[in-house]
Amino acid sequence: MNHDELLAKYGPRESMEYDVVVVGAGPGGLSCAIRLKQLAAAAGRELSVCVLEKGSEPGAHILSGAIMDPRALTELIPDWQSRGAPLNQPVTEDQILFLGRERAIATPKLLIPSSLNNHGNYIVSLGNVVRWLAREAEAAGVEIFPGFAAAEVLYDEAGAVRGVATGNLGVGKDGEPTDQFQLGMELTAKYVIFAEGSRGQLGRELIARYRLDEGRDPQSYGIGIKELWQVDPAKARPGLVVHTAGWPLASDTYGGSFLYHMEDGKVAVGFVVGLDYKNPWLSPFEEFQRFKTHPAIRSHLDGGKRIGYGARSITAGGVVSLPRTVFPGGALIGCEAGFLNASRIKGSHAAIKTGMLAAEAAFEAIGAGRARDELSAYPQAYERSWLREELEASKNFKQWFKKGLLVATLMNGIEQWLLPKLGIRTPPWTLRRRLADHACLEPADRHTRIVYPKPDGVLTFDRLSSVFLSSTHHEEDQPAHLTLKDPAVPVAINLATYAGPEARYCPAAVYEFVPAEGGGERLQINAANCVHCKTCDIKDPTQNIVWVAPQGGGGPNYSGM
Repeated sequence: MNHDELLAKYGPRESMEYDVVVVGAGPGGLSCAIRLKQLAAAAGRELSVCVLEKGSEPGAHILSGAIMDPRALTELIPDWQSRGAPLNQPVTEDQILFLGRERAIATPKLLIPSSLNNHGNYIVSLGNVVRWLAREAEAAGVEIFPGFAAAEVLYDEAGAVRGVATGNLGVGKDGEPTDQFQLGMELTAKYVIFAEGSRGQLGRELIARYRLDEGRDPQSYGIGIKELWQVDPAKARPGLVVHTAGWPLASDTYGGSFLYHMEDGKVAVGFVVGLDYKNPWLSPFEEFQRFKTHPAIRSHLDGGKRIGYGARSITAGGVVSLPRTVFPGGALIGCEAGFLNASRIKGSHAAIKTGMLAAEAAFEAIGAGRARDELSAYPQAYERSWLREELEASKNFKQWFKKGLLVATLMNGIEQWLLPKLGIRTPPWTLRRRLADHACLEPADRHTRIVYPKPDGVLTFDRLSSVFLSSTHHEEDQPAHLTLKDPAVPVAINLATYAGPEARYCPAAVYEFVPAEGGGERLQINAANCVHCKTCDIKDPTQNIVWVAPQGGGGPNYSGM
């Protein structure tokens, strides 16, 4: 039974009306909601605000390194320290290493660019920060609905966004309603703020519908894979931050790593690979596992135990790929739009800041009696903000890697270290990007197959044991949330031309090619393993895979990540 038939049989859907609906309880969405309530309280006005969150609770789907710049948080909640915000471990030391197969060359401290100088920043679990922000939001009167994914954008007769609808519950694998069937609910508002994070399902639709990316370079992404370790107490160095570039990636492949010593003897270690890579034999997951065997990295982890795992796409195109952020009835904030600063490997401060700016524009508009028009004051405020100045300074960071690691290191050193010392805040040149990430993948016969070592189960691991640590859960009896536009494409094109890259770029063993009845192979989709990283939606060379939100609060349940 299709969507319209379900509505015809069970509709109409229940509806709730708010002044503002926020989609996504990440740092951007919650900060937007908090700021709206702050402004209403200061003005002595009533303002109804709700936040929808697809995870089982705020923070369940949040994954980041993470080092947090507290600048935007301090603007939002100046007394965050006394209010118990979980920013407990200040950064005490920065190291930048260039790795060869066995060697590591450290960047002299005097040459570390300001973008990677983390003095004054904090090593955090962003999931825990989000849980704290959710408590602050609820204390301010924000309604938060976890476990309810916004699955549909609602439009009015004029084509403006009027709200969103949550997904139906209790639909079986066959698409038919079960005994537990329940229609989704419509939430309408004067304005809807979209804060779904990287490659948001509804944000993707809005960008296409309103042509928000017209005149911009194609967006570019990375995949970030992270593990959390409890290390030998003798090896714990709280506050130490290590970033690396080089091995095991090829010199023309964008990527690098992070290793952060947290409080309580925990270490966050992760690896980022740009999804504009060419070689279809490359596996970001296996590159990460191989990276940990480098002497400079394993020395931190030997004797420890892995206690967490996760993966997430990263919107890393920067200002050259930033879409227009407003449209009739709503706005995009945070990583939904692409405000991450790739050169700093930070996005939470940008999400908080853009959430605040969108909130201020929406509050002003509602106070003036407006609704469902464009919040033009939001992008105008961004243009005047410190965030724009920060992002403009790193506009070429990722593009330089197309010219190789050596050139990228030299030119990013000039842009991030030398120019600021000369009083030049923004590079006077701009590098352009012409291809979307999926279009960069080349046929398998142009590349040498990469043979990865087998995991040892101590330092290196397989995908399935990794997914287990993410506490991922999806209801078994529901339609697959990973859909194929054409089921013939994976074998006819992806396997034949690209050697089945989906089996390698997925960090959760969702996709595998298995023997088919009658001979040959077929693509098997293990949707229950999905950690919602969205890599398949981004990197599939034919753009045949479409990720949509599963029913209920399905997905990972990250703890301490």
